[in-house]
Amino acid sequence: MSAPLRLMAVHAHPDDESSKGAATMARYVREGVEVLVCTLTGGERGSVLNPKMDRPDIVANIAEVRRAEMDRAREILGVQQRFMGFVDSGLPESEEEELPEGCFALQKLDVAAEPLVAAVREFRPHVIITYDDDGGYPHPDHIMTNRVSVEAFEAAGDPDRYPGTGDPWQPLKLYYQMGFTKERFEALHEAMTARGMGSPYSDWIARWEDRPAKWPVTTRVPCADYFELRDQALLAHATQVDPDGFWFVCPRELQQEIWPTEDYHLARSLVDTELPEDDLFAGIHADEVSPACH
Repeated sequence: MSAPLRLMAVHAHPDDESSKGAATMARYVREGVEVLVCTLTGGERGSVLNPKMDRPDIVANIAEVRRAEMDRAREILGVQQRFMGFVDSGLPESEEEELPEGCFALQKLDVAAEPLVAAVREFRPHVIITYDDDGGYPHPDHIMTNRVSVEAFEAAGDPDRYPGTGDPWQPLKLYYQMGFTKERFEALHEAMTARGMGSPYSDWIARWEDRPAKWPVTTRVPCADYFELRDQALLAHATQVDPDGFWFVCPRELQQEIWPTEDYHLARSLVDTELPEDDLFAGIHADEVSPACH
């Protein structure tokens, strides 16, 4: 290759990059791929989910604390990272609750997408990963993140759209992250139960009973060797991740044995590729890799 491959991961909040696709990113970075995480909001309205960090000084400075956590996670994973500048919408407690004025989820699509289009045109990724159109789970910022990511994928290569945001660049593949699937949790549940460990996944599995899979997994990226780095990055988000909580109930060694991949749905592709895949860059050839603009 005359130039490195480039991967962009688009996320709603700090910590999402560590719970969704972190081992994939860590693997690709260490194989020479340039990886940029674009974080659309600062997570300002996020709750403190780790009781050990639920202190007045933390709550009062949550925006600054979460930026510092993101910086530590970025270093662990080895990725680049940029905030896109929008304000967290928070998670409504009911469908009737109105979103806060000015938040990310209430932005017009062209306003919300413009900073990401500019980032795509500057970084020039070959592959973008983001959430599906349900947001992975129905947080308004996650759903908006999907809309913005699809818009940027479609628009960044068009010289007539988003003038003033740099020279056009067309990414070649767009993926939805599929890490939270019934299939995966059932496999881990059965493995833990068979070993007499007790499983935390029963409730998760039940949630899928009336929610059939919308997007099939097309791509499984082997990355078990990087689960430890993923876990370190998760723990860097100390306000959001309890080290004694859900994320770490299943032993890492068992996860590596039973489900050694992170999984994706290929939503758009401008190159020929054969499904199923085991590489996000499958079908991208040397003559399609151009140097990045700096």
